[in-house]
Amino acid sequence: MTENENKSLSNTQHDKTESNSEKRLFVLDTNVLIHDPSALFRFSEHDIFLPMVVLEELDNNKKGHSEVARNARQASRFLDDLTSSSTPQEIKDGLELNLRIGFDEDSEEALIASGKLFLQTENIGENLPINLPGQKNDNLILGISLALQNNPKLPKVSLISKDINLRIKAVAIGIHVEDYNNDQVLEDVNLLYSGIQTLPESFWDTNDKEVDSWSEEGHTYHKISGDEVKKWLPNQFVTIGNDGDFEAIVRNNTENGVIVEQVRHFYSEKQSVWGISARNKEQNYALNLLMDPEVDFVSLVGQAGTGKTLLALAAGLNQVMDEKIYQEIIMTRATISVGEDIGFLPGTEEEKMAPWMGALMDNLEVLTHNDDAGEWGKQATNDLLASRIKIRSMNFMRGRTFLNRYIILDEAQNLTSKQMKTLITRAGPGSKIICLGNIAQIDTPYLTETTSGLTFVVDRFRKWEHSGHITLKRGERSRLADYASDVL
Repeated sequence: MTENENKSLSNTQHDKTESNSEKRLFVLDTNVLIHDPSALFRFSEHDIFLPMVVLEELDNNKKGHSEVARNARQASRFLDDLTSSSTPQEIKDGLELNLRIGFDEDSEEALIASGKLFLQTENIGENLPINLPGQKNDNLILGISLALQNNPKLPKVSLISKDINLRIKAVAIGIHVEDYNNDQVLEDVNLLYSGIQTLPESFWDTNDKEVDSWSEEGHTYHKISGDEVKKWLPNQFVTIGNDGDFEAIVRNNTENGVIVEQVRHFYSEKQSVWGISARNKEQNYALNLLMDPEVDFVSLVGQAGTGKTLLALAAGLNQVMDEKIYQEIIMTRATISVGEDIGFLPGTEEEKMAPWMGALMDNLEVLTHNDDAGEWGKQATNDLLASRIKIRSMNFMRGRTFLNRYIILDEAQNLTSKQMKTLITRAGPGSKIICLGNIAQIDTPYLTETTSGLTFVVDRFRKWEHSGHITLKRGERSRLADYASDVL
């Protein structure tokens, strides 16, 4: 490392106060910027160092229409804004990030960063183990990080990368390394909002005197007061004990108390939805949300076999075919295969999506099963439903607006927060969106249970009065599927 670069980086430590005495220098890997282009502005008062190989990798990834290409181009635009009016000496001394504050598309607020950005302007690096495996670019980043870390004039240096294997190699050779956690919604997925509040059986003993009850248009309401109920969220389900004697949904939370409505029961055939009855309380709560026209956004999370797609489709058919609330059902999903990709698929948009919609076909077969209808009757039913259910690809969603549609986003755990925002903002007046997914089955690189777009929307929508969420717990496919989920 040259003397000039040492001096430039060490200048970031002048005039420190106790509040920023732990100022740090973060070396960013390429995948961090590809994952979140605004990462440049998310390190508050700390400084950022970008190796030159990161710029080369951004350039190699900028072509195409994928999410990776779009993010690479956006990161390059941020860097261009920062460097376009700067002299070589200013770049060596570090670019003030607060001169060009980034913009967070999620919160629609400016990102505040008071640190500096340093670009590699000299050939620096430490000798790594001769037989260190891995790509040449990764090893270059490791060498640069090690050189910066060994410089006593610099603050604490940390390499930030989404690449697990790179982080393992960094630890092995003594480099302080961290994952990029700024987009992490929760510290632990077990803290994810479940949509259900289970109260102790002694709840009425302390709150019975503060309850008013009445009936209105066939619905039973209760107004409950007290400090304990102030934390209840809109459309959250409240149950007392495990016997299900009292089950209600929060309708309004005011300073004077919380108004709850007793839930509808969809357990019997007479109260079924398109022939589907709830098999457990979580499914019953899900049907309450799916059948409520005042709830515009519903998220259902659960392991395989809990009935997410079947419930969403049954409620959709009931409201499209019988109640005429929506014009049609639109179903889409992330096209990520379990094994090797089968390659190019010929045909129209719907024909290309058909192999990915096996879950739709399987559930339609359950919903339209009628032994008394005969072959002609079954075919007529399938043709009628096919005219009201449209399969769409996520690739062509941008710029569209769906009016009076019942939209199902399947396999939503594989979407990023930005992709989720793009899809949900397609909803026009009178539309309802259902997000389905299993956060234990994430197939997208760099996404985890705590950074998935599905986790993101569950957390962000939980306080909105026109949204609801349920975590389905019990599998209802078969005893074989249930046992496999537990032991495999």
